[in-house]
Amino acid sequence: MTNQGPADPQSPDSRRGAVIGLVVILILVVGGLLLVRVLQHMSQIQDCAMSGRTNCTPIDAPAPGN
Repeated sequence: MTNQGPADPQSPDSRRGAVIGLVVILILVVGGLLLVRVLQHMSQIQDCAMSGRTNCTPIDAPAPGN
């Protein structure tokens, strides 16, 4: 009879779960920052429109020479 240690399907050095968790958190943080920027821009446009102004959205003019 051979004496084998407990069957460990995952070695103790495996950090795959931690890396996946870190990637998920980074994606959530970047998505949250993007959402904040979009909502802030929309809020500024709404504040401008609610104050009665009509020229609230900037016009993208082509650069001279194009």
